[in-house]
Amino acid sequence: MSVLSFPGFSSPWPTVAGRIEKWASACVPERRSIHMAVMLPALCIALAASFSAPTAMAGENPGSAVAASAVAGPTDGPVGGPADGPAYGPELEGFSYPFPVSQYRFDSQGESLHMAYLDVPPTATSNGRTAVLLHGKNFCAATWEGTIRTLTAAGYRVIAPDQIGFCKSSKPAHYQYSFQQLARNTHALLDSLGIAQATIIGHSTGGMLGVRYALMYPQQTRQLVLVDPIGLEDWKAKGVPSLSVDQWYQRELKTSADGIRRYERATYYAGEWRVAYEPWVQMLAGMYRGPGKQIVAWNSALLYDMIYTQPVVYELGLLKMPTLLMIGDKDTTAIGKDAAPPEVQAVIGHYPELGRRAAAAIPNAALVEFADLGHAPQMQDPPAFYKALLEGLK
Repeated sequence: MSVLSFPGFSSPWPTVAGRIEKWASACVPERRSIHMAVMLPALCIALAASFSAPTAMAGENPGSAVAASAVAGPTDGPVGGPADGPAYGPELEGFSYPFPVSQYRFDSQGESLHMAYLDVPPTATSNGRTAVLLHGKNFCAATWEGTIRTLTAAGYRVIAPDQIGFCKSSKPAHYQYSFQQLARNTHALLDSLGIAQATIIGHSTGGMLGVRYALMYPQQTRQLVLVDPIGLEDWKAKGVPSLSVDQWYQRELKTSADGIRRYERATYYAGEWRVAYEPWVQMLAGMYRGPGKQIVAWNSALLYDMIYTQPVVYELGLLKMPTLLMIGDKDTTAIGKDAAPPEVQAVIGHYPELGRRAAAAIPNAALVEFADLGHAPQMQDPPAFYKALLEGLK
């Protein structure tokens, strides 16, 4: 059902279904190939888990302490998945993207930085429009693959950057992260490409960035699309306690594939798990197995502090452009939820309520709800998401 393909592998298999079939066959020893030696153990275990009883990886309630601990960031803990897998560099060296990667080089805050991005031309007759895809905290430009293919087939040019601090982009040792700074970086990238106006599509943390970008550059924002954006509530005002950057850093050093998988199952996929999600687990976990683990964890800690301390919810009413909200009603994301007392945990991360409240606050908003989906509808039910997205684009 998905048009997503698995990055990080050089095989020619074109679709998820085809690759799953090949991986499943590869789990039989006599059919195993050397080509798959690096990822095979993790994938075989994931295949077994995905086809076993539902309790194999999802015993916890999303509101439980175990599931809530992953809301603040993937951490260690037994889940039943592979503990080992590929190791990637701090800029995802060794992990292949589905489209050619370009680099935008610039100076910021006294640092020479590079921002990786995908620039994918339309595969059908061009409609003259550009869509900019902003990834979430635990995502990269590559995770937009299916959306990129859908939009380019509809005539859009698509730009999908890895923000500074993420994935294949620079991870500076010292950087004052703010949504304003990331918006400026993104605007400078688009300016360098000669793009004067674009449809901004942001998911999760990318939704917070999309709001900030649209507020800073309203004339350059044709339309704003927010896919399960975080920041629709102010967690600290609701009682989620502050964590220092050093505390975030110590938590991030414990990142594991098991913790990522547990978090994604509970929050992104509403308790479901499929083998098609496993490459994204390994994409993230691989950076924490590699030689740059510390700088990856440090930048992640700085970014969590940015997310917690820089709410955008109070400014939603200032958005003047057409805005499409796309909300998975089973999403329960709330930054720092596990650090909050039970009475606070009980009142945060309610996305049906948050989505409707945001739609009422934004002057020119349309709301699409996915009743059975979680934090990543574009990955959990791609056909339903793509249909709603194309219908909602102005």
